[in-house]
Amino acid sequence: MKKLSHAYMWVVFALLYAPILVLVLFSFNRAGSLNHFSGFSLYWYRELFRDATALAALRNSLVLAVSSSLIATVIGTLAALGIDRTRSKFLKGSLTSVTNIPMMNPDIVTGVSMMLLFVAAASVPFLPVRFGFTTMLIAHTTFNLPYIILSVLPRFRQMDTHLREAALDLGCTPAKTFFKVELPAVLPGIVSGLMIGFTLSLDDFVISHFVSSPDFQTLPLYVYNQTAHEIKYSMYALCALMVFAILALLLAVNFAGAKGEKKQKNGGAA
Repeated sequence: MKKLSHAYMWVVFALLYAPILVLVLFSFNRAGSLNHFSGFSLYWYRELFRDATALAALRNSLVLAVSSSLIATVIGTLAALGIDRTRSKFLKGSLTSVTNIPMMNPDIVTGVSMMLLFVAAASVPFLPVRFGFTTMLIAHTTFNLPYIILSVLPRFRQMDTHLREAALDLGCTPAKTFFKVELPAVLPGIVSGLMIGFTLSLDDFVISHFVSSPDFQTLPLYVYNQTAHEIKYSMYALCALMVFAILALLLAVNFAGAKGEKKQKNGGAA
């Protein structure tokens, strides 16, 4: 039974990661063919960095991901603080449930609803709404918020409330108590949420497709548009770089979470 469970685990891993490994492997194939492998080469990576359109899409994606994740982190942290401070259990439960709804919605539902919202807003004379960076920033910030809140809220719940009360008793103002006592305690959750938001924004396609414009194209949209024509083999290099970047971010998230838990345990033991 144990051997069968191990075999099942390896089959699942193969189905999940074999396509990614093939993509990364053939991104180094100089022959530009999926039929044979002629040897390792960085040719397609050099071709990628000569593609001005791809580099512009990469810059747009990075600017959008950084901006939306930072804004969502600030709003989400304050929202998590507000939910944690809510005294009514019914209201707190309702707010938590409402927070989960955007994550349960299919991306296409969120994308279409955001598009309809911006179309309706554009019809208002005094609201100069144009599809492009602004609409994508609002959309990405919106779908990042639940993940930020769910990353930060448990940290507020795990924090010892006596620390805040002691700081207030010693003369700290509520604002100073938040920045000096509470913020450092929940910082690992904030960092984790920020990285998750950055990753989600960087590789989002469905929602971006409905709220974008030809003037502002992100990397996933650029890759999708390339599939409508004969695919360049530099796209394999591009996708491989995205895999490496997301893998690095996930490792950083896990490292930050483990370091925060270790620090919290050491503080509790002290």
